Amino acid sequence: MRGMNAALHPTIALLQSSSLTTVVQHEIERAILQGEYAPGSKLIEATLAQKMGVSRGPVREAFRMLEEAGLVRNEKNRGVFVRDIPIDEAVEIFDLRATMDQLVGRRLAEHITPAQLKEVKALVDSMEKAVKAEDAYNYHLLNLKFHDRLVEMAGNSKLTSIYRKLIKELSLFRRLNLADGWLLPISAGEHRAILKAIASGDPDAAGKAMFDHAMDSKERTIENDLRRQSRADAGESAQPTKARSADSQ
Repeated sequence: MRGMNAALHPTIALLQSSSLTTVVQHEIERAILQGEYAPGSKLIEATLAQKMGVSRGPVREAFRMLEEAGLVRNEKNRGVFVRDIPIDEAVEIFDLRATMDQLVGRRLAEHITPAQLKEVKALVDSMEKAVKAEDAYNYHLLNLKFHDRLVEMAGNSKLTSIYRKLIKELSLFRRLNLADGWLLPISAGEHRAILKAIASGDPDAAGKAMFDHAMDSKERTIENDLRRQSRADAGESAQPTKARSADSQ
């Protein structure tokens, strides 16, 4: 057939290019969110293109999309870097999330279906099993899925889109509260309370449970960051002493 060897129609070529860019974007995003590229690290266009077996064009376009999503920053004459979310911005995200979660809780208390409630209960049960197994990694994944599904079940696509963007940005703040194992039972208890409040059908109680959980997470984040900063400052102040000691030996 004549068309088999002819050049692709521009529209088809554009669609293929767009699809490839999306695949590249999702792969880079996955690597960033899973910590393969740490906050502040530089992303090399040529290296990523070679690694994924594509030209540099889709990678360049993926960078642009990831910048719009708030995951990378493009510095003129320096390159593209994974964003490092400061504590002040993380706190602002928690405040927004708390307000959104409150709305989600109220909606679900009024409209959640028995099948959806069963699904949420299964997630909470799995989270509690992860606590008993001291499996912080899977608990973290279940935690993300729990909140994402609640937002999705609220049935507002715009809210879901904004929420997911905020959560991706927050994931760049790598000082995860749940890294401390003793916090897992506390977190699991808060999720069980959210489930109970939603199941009660009381919008005020459900909204408050979700709002309080987000605000408690914010406070834990602030406290953890202060402790981290204090340890870092203590290490810096001790460094000159070590250096002087080494020089004197």
